[in-house]
Amino acid sequence: MSRARFDLPRFLLAAFVVLFFVFMLLPIVVVVVVSFTSAGYVAFPIPGWSLRWFWRIWEYQPYIDALIVSFEIAFGATVLSCLIGVPASMALARSRSAWASGIMTFLLSPLSMPMIVIGFAALFFLSRIGVGVSFTALLIAHTTVCLPYVLRTVAANYAGLPRSYEESAALLGAGPLRVFWHVVLPLIRPGIVAGSLFSFLVSFDNLPISYFFGSPDTLTLPVVMLSYMENQFDPSIAALSTLQLVLAVVGLLVVDRIYGIDKMTVSA
Repeated sequence: MSRARFDLPRFLLAAFVVLFFVFMLLPIVVVVVVSFTSAGYVAFPIPGWSLRWFWRIWEYQPYIDALIVSFEIAFGATVLSCLIGVPASMALARSRSAWASGIMTFLLSPLSMPMIVIGFAALFFLSRIGVGVSFTALLIAHTTVCLPYVLRTVAANYAGLPRSYEESAALLGAGPLRVFWHVVLPLIRPGIVAGSLFSFLVSFDNLPISYFFGSPDTLTLPVVMLSYMENQFDPSIAALSTLQLVLAVVGLLVVDRIYGIDKMTVSA
């Protein structure tokens, strides 16, 4: 039996993959560990373990106020994205019109634009039409960047559905609303949930757009965290980052438990 030859390309590929994952995950691990430090400064390795910096979050009122605003904005932007994106994606996904592709590209364009450009443009435009720096303006700006996630997942899901399902329901006497509610909606629900989850997380963690609309009533958590770090830097920032990470992971786990991430990925 001949000895297996050393496969250099495969070894280099495996080494690259391992280094890539270490490079991506190591900073996250360091932040999570630092959030449990007993020291009053950011250092790694930590001298001891403590939950004092998580308690600091609840003691510092600007954190709580900004957290509430972030949840309100993220939830509102997600709802508006679904109300606009679901009917828009259904109208454009199967359309044979020459305009459909252009409109879809236009609606998805925020995905390919820098957030800071969108934030500056939204501030200028909304100020010109009288909305100004307000909760409404921030909600509109966040909806603009959240909408593409709902559009892309729902359109991909709806385009893959056989038309025969809707035609069969219509032949049996169901009206358009009943066809949508009892036939289409259950089938595109995984796409809606996936788009909603991405929209919520993108809005909740957004800094570039939120920074342009900062005011006492519209300060989101990322903006407050940036302002806090400009004056002092302690492990409470790491504790907040850990909570944001937990929120994202829990959301993914819940969705995976209900629908299955693999099914949502295939359908999207």
